[in-house]
Amino acid sequence: MRVILAEDSTLLREGLVRLLAEEGHEVVAAVGDGTALVDAAAEHRPDVIVTDVRMPPTHSDEGLRAALEIRRRWPEIGVLVLSQYVEKRYATELVTDDGGRVGYLLKDRVAQVGEFLDALERVGRGGAAFDPEVVRRLLARTSRADPLARLTAREREVLERMAQGHTNAGIAAALHVSQSAVEKHVNAIFDKLELAHITGFSRRVLAVLRYLGS
Repeated sequence: MRVILAEDSTLLREGLVRLLAEEGHEVVAAVGDGTALVDAAAEHRPDVIVTDVRMPPTHSDEGLRAALEIRRRWPEIGVLVLSQYVEKRYATELVTDDGGRVGYLLKDRVAQVGEFLDALERVGRGGAAFDPEVVRRLLARTSRADPLARLTAREREVLERMAQGHTNAGIAAALHVSQSAVEKHVNAIFDKLELAHITGFSRRVLAVLRYLGS
């Protein structure tokens, strides 16, 4: 897989370059800011970009905004965000994109190499990969009515795993239930969240994220 890394920490960036090379991936560029990330994507057209959220010059949300620009210009490029932070506004825009090929992990997952590599592979194959902690933070509610209140405990479990990017088969294995049972829960979730008439990948993600505020 051809990968571009965007990370302003030289130590972490070089460590990721070495890790990915050892796993047989080709790192075609490794950059330290959002502008360089977009330029590198234009030049190399990788399979996946791996980017931090906060990078120079303002160390706010440059990496995530660059990722969104790349998604708009080259939707075939997968995006895996790797950060210490969950930036709700842009994260919601990114993960509700109906094109797939997107993931969001917290940096402490890098210590769990297998999970990081699995997420990278899933995004590269056209799927999704969301850290459970990212999902929990995106699900943090304000005082507004919570659409999840209509779901059963089991439906909430299924919904969280959907948001992490797992297939129905993967959810069934994790929860030790049949795939047909998961399909029934998924359909119930769509009905209760009034998503039954929406089609495509976005419905699974919107089931968790469509109602989030900025």
